[in-house]
Amino acid sequence: MQVSQIVSRRTAARVAAGAAVAGTAVFALSVPAFAHVTVQPEGAAAKGGYAVVDFKVPNERDDASTTKVEVNLPTDHPLASVMAQPLPGWSVQLTRTKLAEPVTVHGDKIDQAVTKVTWTADGKGIEPGYFQKFPLSVGALPDNTDQLVFKALQTYSDDKVVRWIEVPRAGQDEPQSPAPVLQLTAPADEHGTASAHAASDDENSAAEKENAAAAPGSGGSSDTTARVLGMAGIVVGAAGVAYGVLAGRRRTV
Repeated sequence: MQVSQIVSRRTAARVAAGAAVAGTAVFALSVPAFAHVTVQPEGAAAKGGYAVVDFKVPNERDDASTTKVEVNLPTDHPLASVMAQPLPGWSVQLTRTKLAEPVTVHGDKIDQAVTKVTWTADGKGIEPGYFQKFPLSVGALPDNTDQLVFKALQTYSDDKVVRWIEVPRAGQDEPQSPAPVLQLTAPADEHGTASAHAASDDENSAAEKENAAAAPGSGGSSDTTARVLGMAGIVVGAAGVAYGVLAGRRRTV
């Protein structure tokens, strides 16, 4: 076999390998990055408190826009107060439902609660390549659970509906269409008050130390005075030694 043929075959193999790698890269880049509807608080979502939560809705389609978003609020832990923030280009509707069992909030019995919030686009909605946040002010958050599940429906301009209603389970893989889940934190009194007391104790301790050091007749003041006098004595002694040396030199000359 001639050398030119060997080189030619090796070059062809390298080109084929490079083409395969390039094809894989193009395929990887062409795979869409699937996202789902999520909910996150603006700040903390403490048990027993109130919070503003944002439902983030991405458009997963490249040939249609999202024109309606429906969020179902939990009925096992009803929220007595639900308020929507006006959004340009969207109309909002709050659906109230009579509760099977009344709940008591701040001493008042509530027999009705908002169980669904629907946003409908007045214009183009959420176009391909974009997302939209839908904020809600909710409360009081329950104190007998660690999370709230909000099942959501996302409707596209071609009337296709994506149902984000599968509840994620601990220790299991994320479902294909997971429902938005809001994680609740410990009540503010358990965290905030303890931190405030600790900070106050530290500040008081520091202030007491400063006052003790500055107070007349205190141990801190005595120590400081003794140190100053000791340093002064050392300086005076050094000056005396230097003067004696210079005097001796003058006499010798």
